[in-house]
Amino acid sequence: MDIAEIKKTAEHKMGKSLEALKNDLHKIRTGRAHPGILDQVHVEYYGNHVPISQVANVTLLDARTISVQPWEKGMGAKIEKAIRESDLGLNPSSQGDLLRVPMPPLTEERRKELTKVVRHAGEEAKIAVRAVRREANEHLKKLLKDKHVPEDEEKRAQDEVQRLTDRVVAEVDRLVHGKEAEVMAV
Repeated sequence: MDIAEIKKTAEHKMGKSLEALKNDLHKIRTGRAHPGILDQVHVEYYGNHVPISQVANVTLLDARTISVQPWEKGMGAKIEKAIRESDLGLNPSSQGDLLRVPMPPLTEERRKELTKVVRHAGEEAKIAVRAVRREANEHLKKLLKDKHVPEDEEKRAQDEVQRLTDRVVAEVDRLVHGKEAEVMAV
């Protein structure tokens, strides 16, 4: 493994950590509705468990209501049951074929709890990024020890890995602050 591969691998793994954080933050419910909140809910469809978005059209009716329009007649009841049984705390109501999913408003106490969850997710992402940095630095030190690269190249590569780490950690902070603001907005 050479320096370019080590840096590329570190960048790839840090990118994965950022994506994982974005997915975690996306699942945290705010007071506002967004169709992506139902992405983690799966419904039984011909013996398979599939996401709701694969059996219905999920859109917003207004800022606090999601509409779910099943593509097949019999799916409405199954989708409604799946949403009710999910850990999202949502209570859909059926209007013929259309399901309306109102988002309950969050209490101040619940908002503060959610900001703690957001911060924790951010810390976990930073820990993962730092672990990638440590792994990359260990590979670089091994290259130096085995005399595959000169000391100044190894030092330069470590500095580049550190700059990459700083950039990714700043992005994590930006995502966390944005989500905190979104959660605390009434």
